[in-house]
Amino acid sequence: MRDFLLREIFTDNILPEIEHIGFDKSYASRVCDKFCYKNIKIYDLNPAQSNIIKQTAISVGADCATHREVITGKIETSDCILGGSLSQIKKIAEKLKYQPFGLKHLGESLVEFVSRKKNVKTKIMGVLNLTDNSFSDGGKYLEFEKAIGHLKELIDDGADIIDIGAESTKPYSKPVSSEIQLKRIIPILEYVCDNNIQIPISVDTRSSEVAKEAIRHGAKIINDVSGMDFDENMADVVAKGGGKIVIQHSKGTPENMQENPSYENLMDEIFCDLKTKVDFAISKGILAENIILDPGIGFGKTREDNFEIIKRVEEFYSLGCPVLLGVSRKSLLNMRDEDNFMKDIFTVALNNLAIERKIDIIRVHNVKLHKQLIEIMS
Repeated sequence: MRDFLLREIFTDNILPEIEHIGFDKSYASRVCDKFCYKNIKIYDLNPAQSNIIKQTAISVGADCATHREVITGKIETSDCILGGSLSQIKKIAEKLKYQPFGLKHLGESLVEFVSRKKNVKTKIMGVLNLTDNSFSDGGKYLEFEKAIGHLKELIDDGADIIDIGAESTKPYSKPVSSEIQLKRIIPILEYVCDNNIQIPISVDTRSSEVAKEAIRHGAKIINDVSGMDFDENMADVVAKGGGKIVIQHSKGTPENMQENPSYENLMDEIFCDLKTKVDFAISKGILAENIILDPGIGFGKTREDNFEIIKRVEEFYSLGCPVLLGVSRKSLLNMRDEDNFMKDIFTVALNNLAIERKIDIIRVHNVKLHKQLIEIMS
C-alpha cells in the first residue's frame, strides 16, 4: 500500500489552489466560501436563542458551542462560539432570519459581519518624543531644532502620520502637567502649520486641555493611551474638535499598570473594554469613522499577553474600526541592554506579523526600516 501525501493549506485566497487542481473554473469562485472556515463568538444569548442557533448550525453541518447548562435553562445567558465554513455561516444567517427571540436581527448582523473585507496598506505612524524620560529616546529631541530635525527625518523616511508626545507613559512614570506638555508641543505644531506640512499630526496625550489646544493648532488625531479614562473631558473635546482619536486599552495607569497584571480571558477583556469605549465615544458625538483602536501592547500586560495580542490582533477588526499596534522598542523584546538599532530590527520582525494580518497602523520609532519592509511586502 502506498503512502498518501498530505498538505495543509494556509491562504487568504483559496481560489488559485482550487483552480490549480482542475476544478471547474466556471464554478470555482462560488465554491470558495465552502473552504473558508470561521469561528465567531456571539455574546450574551439567552438559553432559547442559544439552543436555536446550535440546532440551526447542526442542521447545515456546522456547530455551535454553548454553556453546558443552556439545555437545562439553569443559566440566564451564555456566550456561544459558532464554527463553520463561510458558506455554512451564510446559510445559518439566512435561517435565523425566520426565527423568533430577536434572531432575525442576528441573522442580518451575521451576513454583514462575514461580508466585511479588509484590504489595507499598513500606514506608518512615526514617533516624535518631546520628553526627558521616555524609555527609547528621552531627552534627545527636547530642544526645538533637534525636534524639527527629527520631524523632517521622519517625513523623509516615509511616515504617513507623525505622533508627537510630551509625556512619557512608560511603566512607573509620573504624569506631566498640561502646561509642560503644551510648552513642548505647540511650537512644533506651529512649525508644521507655518511650513504647510500636509502629513497628519497626532498628539499623544491623556489631557483634554492639551488635546483642545493641539486640535486648535492643527492636530488631526489625539492618541490617548488611557482610552479616555484619565480625563473625563477628553471625549467631549475630541467630539467638538471633529478629529480622530486613538482609543487604547490600558489596565491601570503608568504608575501601577505593570504590577502583576492578570486577566481571566485576555482577548475577551480587551475586546469588550474597547467595545464599551467605542460606544461611549459615539454617544459623546465622536464619529465612528474617526475612531482608531489600540489593544495597548505593554500597558498592563505580561510579555506573554503581548505576544498573544500580536498573534490574534485580527480579532479586534470585528469592532469595525482601524487598529493600531505599537510594539516598537518595548520591553516585550527582552532587549534592555541592546542599542536602539538592534531593537528596531526585532521590532520589524514582530511588525511583519502584524502587516501580514493587515494591521491598519503601526507606531514605530524607525520609520525607514518599516517603510522598506512594507514596500517589500507590497
